[in-house]
Amino acid sequence: MPDTPADITTADPWSRLRRFTRARVGIGRTGHAQTTDAVLAFGLAHAQARDAVHLPLDVRAMDAALREAGQDVLQVHSAAPDRETYLRRPDLGRRLDDAGAAALQPGTPPFDVVFVIADGLSALAAQRHGVPMLQAVLARLRQWHIGPVVVAQQARVALGDDIGERMRARQVVMLIGERPGLSSPDSLGIYLTYDPRVGRTDAQRNCISNVRPEGLPYAQAADRLVFLLRGAVALGRSGVDLKDDSAGVGAALPDGG
Repeated sequence: MPDTPADITTADPWSRLRRFTRARVGIGRTGHAQTTDAVLAFGLAHAQARDAVHLPLDVRAMDAALREAGQDVLQVHSAAPDRETYLRRPDLGRRLDDAGAAALQPGTPPFDVVFVIADGLSALAAQRHGVPMLQAVLARLRQWHIGPVVVAQQARVALGDDIGERMRARQVVMLIGERPGLSSPDSLGIYLTYDPRVGRTDAQRNCISNVRPEGLPYAQAADRLVFLLRGAVALGRSGVDLKDDSAGVGAALPDGG
C-alpha cells in the first residue's frame, strides 16, 4: 500500500501573540491579497471608528451616573454648536459658549483640581470610561478641595483651560475621548494642566493615553495621574518640566494640596 500522505498543515505562529493584543499582527495573505477575514475585520474596525467620532455623548446618563456616585455636576458646551461644526472648526471646541461660561463659578477657596469629562473625538470612550476612571482617581486623593465635575460637549482638550480659569482651579484634568484607532475606538485620554488659563500650550500639559481595560487599566492610570497632580503642586508647573517617574518615587510626594 502507498504511504499515507504527510500532514502538510502548519500551525499559525502568530496565533499565540494575537491573544495578547488587538493590533493587526501577522494578518497573512492569499496570493498577493489579504485574506477575506482580514479585509472584513478591517472594514468593521473602520466603521466602528467612524461611528465613535459621530456618536453623541449621552449627557443625561452621564449626569445620573456621576450624581449616583456622589458628585456635583455642571454641564457646559463649547462654542461649536453641532458635531459638523466641531469637526470643521477645532478652534470653537477650545472655548465655551456664552451659556457654559455663565454656568461656571470660581471656587472659594480656589479648587485644588477640577475634573472635566468631555466627548472629544470619541464620546464612546467618555461614556464607557469617564466615570469609572474618575472614581479610581478620587479614591486616591485625600484632603483635596475638588470642584464639581464638569461634563463638556463638543470639547477639545484646550477647553479645560477656559473651564479651569473661570473656576479658579489650581489644576484641571480633562478626561476626553481620543481620536479613534482601528483597534481602539474607545480610548480615553487624560490631560493635566497646572494653573489653567486660556492660551496654554500642549507643552504645558501632561498626557496619559489609551485608558481602557484593553489598554492602560483604570488603576494604573489613576496612580500615574495622582503622582502627576502631586508633582505639579510641588513644582508649580506641569508639562515638559513634569516627568512621570511614578514607578519609582511617587510614594515620596506629599498628599493633598
